Amino acid sequence: MRFLRRKTNADSPTEDSQTVLVAEEAAETKPAGYTPGKGRPTPKRREAEARRRGPVAPPPKTQREAIRRMRGNKEERRRATAERRERMMSGDDRYLLPRDRGPVRAYVRDLVDSRRNLMGLFMPLALLVFVSLVAMPMEVQQYSGLVTSAMLIVMIVEGVSLGRMIVKRVRLKFPDHTGRGFGLGWYAFTRATQIRKLRVPRPRVTPKDAKRVWS
Repeated sequence: MRFLRRKTNADSPTEDSQTVLVAEEAAETKPAGYTPGKGRPTPKRREAEARRRGPVAPPPKTQREAIRRMRGNKEERRRATAERRERMMSGDDRYLLPRDRGPVRAYVRDLVDSRRNLMGLFMPLALLVFVSLVAMPMEVQQYSGLVTSAMLIVMIVEGVSLGRMIVKRVRLKFPDHTGRGFGLGWYAFTRATQIRKLRVPRPRVTPKDAKRVWS
């Protein structure tokens, strides 16, 4: 005969087993594709960026320390600017302007830089015209104006022919390129009118490499 008695710990379910049963029942009632919450709010963007940058430096205690920090920041910015400038001059696409990026534009620059163009005298010619208009007598101004007009006509003709040749070369080397021919020709024209030492990015080839580049 079984007497009424209080259940022992062995007969009753433990708290851990009850927790597991409740969790299983809750999981069965959740819809498919349910994702449990993280249990904490999503950090703000400002907080995440601050966490990546690390702890913020304490404010300067003296004016001398503040000046030292300002000088250090200026030097760091100067070094970063110089590094970006050097990478841009070397032709790194990550630091070039959008108009200079891509293998097509690099090929156009090589074609232009491998030639000696009369258009490269455009800037010195413009400076010479300015000086003649300011400091030269009227007779010299008239002759310089005639010479300048003749050279400008020759430069325009050379620029048009150079643009056509370069567009043709680009179509052959990059048949999948869908850019406009006028844009490539104008890019080549503006590159050719610049003094060689002032071209950005820095030329990778010289006129000695003309046969290799144009072949």
